Amino acid sequence: MSKVIALKTTEDVAVPQKQVEIKNITTMKDASGNDVEVVSGVNVMPVDDAISQCEARKADLESQLSECEAELAEYIAIRDSE
Repeated sequence: MSKVIALKTTEDVAVPQKQVEIKNITTMKDASGNDVEVVSGVNVMPVDDAISQCEARKADLESQLSECEAELAEYIAIRDSE
């Protein structure tokens, strides 16, 4: 699943902060078997909230990567041991 991220323009002066619109795109097959992209969801939020969520997701992924690298090192050590 991919995302299309864009600045969300608003005329509402009650919303002083910038907003982003995030469209979740899914690729599917149409009746003819051709790939088509379908918007499966749209989310609008303040850009600072989007940044915070993305930073938290990045930290989680980095943690998972560290765990995976440690696990891989253990497997390699077992394979290479005599």
